[in-house]
Amino acid sequence: MRNNTKKITIPRSIGYGLTDIMGGGAFTIISAWLLYYYTTFVGLTPVEGASIIAIARIVDAIVSLAIGSITDNFYKYKIGRKFGRRRFFLLIGAPLMFTYILLWVTGMNYWYYLVSYLLFEIVMALVLIPWETLPSEMTKDFNGRTKLSTARMFLSSLGVFLATFIPGRLIAFFGEDNGYAYFINAVIFAIIFAICIFISYKATWEKQLSPEEEREWINRSKTSERKGAKELLAAFSETVKAYISTLKIRSFRKHLMIYLFSYTAKDVFNAVFVYFCVFALSISSSVAGNMLSLSIIGIPITIVAGFLMIKIGPNSLYKVSYSLMIMCLAAFYAVYAIKPDSMIMYVFIISAIYQIGRAILDFTPWNVFPFIPDIDEIVTQQRREGVFAAVMTFTRKSTVALATFFVGVILQFGGYTAGATTQTPQAVHTIVYTMVIGSSLLLIAALAVVFTFKLNKNTHQILVAEIDRLKDNGSKREVDPETRAVVENLTGYKYEDVWKETKVDTIKSSACG
Repeated sequence: MRNNTKKITIPRSIGYGLTDIMGGGAFTIISAWLLYYYTTFVGLTPVEGASIIAIARIVDAIVSLAIGSITDNFYKYKIGRKFGRRRFFLLIGAPLMFTYILLWVTGMNYWYYLVSYLLFEIVMALVLIPWETLPSEMTKDFNGRTKLSTARMFLSSLGVFLATFIPGRLIAFFGEDNGYAYFINAVIFAIIFAICIFISYKATWEKQLSPEEEREWINRSKTSERKGAKELLAAFSETVKAYISTLKIRSFRKHLMIYLFSYTAKDVFNAVFVYFCVFALSISSSVAGNMLSLSIIGIPITIVAGFLMIKIGPNSLYKVSYSLMIMCLAAFYAVYAIKPDSMIMYVFIISAIYQIGRAILDFTPWNVFPFIPDIDEIVTQQRREGVFAAVMTFTRKSTVALATFFVGVILQFGGYTAGATTQTPQAVHTIVYTMVIGSSLLLIAALAVVFTFKLNKNTHQILVAEIDRLKDNGSKREVDPETRAVVENLTGYKYEDVWKETKVDTIKSSACG
């Protein structure tokens, strides 16, 4: 196993980031096309189609919690010490990407689509949760982590572009009414995903275990083998407490709210946009795909955002992103209401500007995430990247499951008729208001939290310096006022209650907000 003294180079960063071609690409295709595919080519109602996505993601969210804990403790096993507690899951996840093809087979029943989608969601979680923790394993440097995250989001933007451009081309080639285009699309992307994940496995590394740490993990393994049902139940209880304890970290709570509100807003938009184009604006689904493929703008925007992340911090990026997207949603509504002569041109322009905001939205939360475990470390004296990644994945999948289900319910009870080429005025109004008002309210909620979020390069450096000082047996009584204030603001704990002399297994109930 390689250690984290290696330099974070551009090629290494690209190798790491390739996995998010799958993360960005698969989620985009599913968000933009899967519900439309279910209601147009499979014959499911909006509620049936949305329920598949919702049920699978809720079950997967629960499974994701277990995956986070498993990866944090995978060193207990010989295979984890040989291949890495995180990277091992990339190795097995690459060939499992071919389960993606199963989602896009026509002529099956409701239960087939539920099981196939659930299977692929679990496979994605097996890959993404351990992979998301790797920047914290590979380096502690702010700029190095930003380089990794920037490469990740650059390639995620490429995945988003491919996920919107390729389906549009295939739909145009095979015809608007031919579901085979979606199957061919799945085969192409399954191959791309598998190759990218394997390259990430080869390009990354994890923190090297010292001989003492390795002996400790071996002893833990022997202890776990002797555990009975009572001990396993107690271990499960401690795992649940660990997940709940993450929410006591103030910065993580706020980061989670920003992430969930903004990403759910994006998902609502993606789920309804094709319907909006086809039924509200009378634009074909292939042209709607072309508009979504303007996500290619996100590729250069991600590079700019990586530079601005260091220069102006995440808060300013959030504000720019959400403001642009809210203005574009209002502009989409104006085009629908006015129906100008050059409607398609206007929608393309608005879509291009929207994609600038969307790219920054995608970029920023996962550039902030690698610094959250550092804040937790000063409270717990532990490295719990896997736990935090699992909680983010669990809450994200739970909320998007509910949001997707409610979109399906709203569409169906708003009068949408599955398989129909035209919809009633009531159904069209439902589509428009769901996209414009629903997405806007979620973005406004995220923006409100941004104004209270204080994690940036400067405060992170102060925090890490304090951790290093305490690790060198520095006295807590000698802390300077600025550092005290930063630690308390980021953690939500009084300074006296962080960095206890003995390690804690669970966070004590001394949080101050």
